[in-house]
Amino acid sequence: MQAEQQGWRGRVQALGPGILMATAAIGGSHLVASTQAGALFGWQLIWLILLVNILKYPFFRFGVQYTLEHNESLLQGYQRKGKAYFYSFIGLNIIAAVVNTAGVLLLTASLLHYALPWPVAVPLLCALILVLCLAILLLGHYRALDNVAKLIMVLLTVTTVAAAVIAAANGANAPADFVGPSPWQLVTLGFLVALMGWMPAPIEISAISSLWLKAKLRQQSISRQQGLFDFNLGYWLTAALALVFVSLGALVQYGSEQDIALAGAAFAQQLIGMYASTIGDWARPLVALIAFLCMFGTTLTVLDGYARTLNESFTLLGWQQPANHHSQNIWLLAQAASGMALILFFSAALGPLLTFAMTLAFLTTPVFAWLNYSLMAGKGANGLSWPLKLLSWAGLIYLTGFALLFLTWFGGFL
Repeated sequence: MQAEQQGWRGRVQALGPGILMATAAIGGSHLVASTQAGALFGWQLIWLILLVNILKYPFFRFGVQYTLEHNESLLQGYQRKGKAYFYSFIGLNIIAAVVNTAGVLLLTASLLHYALPWPVAVPLLCALILVLCLAILLLGHYRALDNVAKLIMVLLTVTTVAAAVIAAANGANAPADFVGPSPWQLVTLGFLVALMGWMPAPIEISAISSLWLKAKLRQQSISRQQGLFDFNLGYWLTAALALVFVSLGALVQYGSEQDIALAGAAFAQQLIGMYASTIGDWARPLVALIAFLCMFGTTLTVLDGYARTLNESFTLLGWQQPANHHSQNIWLLAQAASGMALILFFSAALGPLLTFAMTLAFLTTPVFAWLNYSLMAGKGANGLSWPLKLLSWAGLIYLTGFALLFLTWFGGFL
């Protein structure tokens, strides 16, 4: 019994990187994309969201497993595989860092702007939220991020499930004879690809998780069992919450006479307003809290995670001194400034930019998914079980096939 208690205590103490991954994932892909899927198509896409989470599981797991078994980051593995892979990842990472920072920051500020009782300019709110995030990260580094992320995930999980239970108790908003549009047509292919691109998160999050784990390992020793427990908890919690957000959209917005907004900030604000009208005005603060927690946690982890990968990448290239807090802080400030500049100068184009980032994330997923698999299959100290290998190949075939289908459609061949 004592050994079992110590085992669970060790697992709880090892929690961190997996929770951070979940916090990073739940923003745009859940609050916006998952809820939109439910709002537009009801329950029709719930199996697709679950399937994508299952098929992507091995490739996110390998980021953690590789670091636990070899005590090096995925980025070091990418570099060893060849310059083409490494430079491709760096290029994708730079684009994602700037566009995703601007997108999640703008959405967080827009939600806060909607919830505040007095008007404050959205760019000013962006700057204030950015300053708060930078203060947490610059002063506390990984330990502060770890603690804040755990608090946000507890609050987020409780409030999201509570909102879903309330919505279910009130019954679906759609009339019994309502027949909604079908998602299984070529015109919706772009939406499906964007949905899957950030479900549960862009593929580069696997490399970020690897770096978060290395940071945690500098604080304490973590066994393979403890590290995988943390990852599995964070990953499947993320998948479960994705289904909850689909149900929120299906119960509250599906079948409504109001047109569903597709822009992220407008949609989230619309969701809050429709909750107030459907469940009661008392629910407005609850849903506003859920939305803000989603996006604040995502903004915080996006800032830290991409800064870590940029810092590590350019260190491995030999373009800067060995990675440390000082160089990481420089990348963090540069990333924050670039994201803020994008908001100030191109705010009207952020919607298309985010869609582009989500689509790019999906199209590059098969490449980096295969890369993660090849690193583990070729060098795994404990080997890969047959179920994990079969799931990996099923995921690679599915992701590659869907990417080719989209490229064929986008090129006008369908």
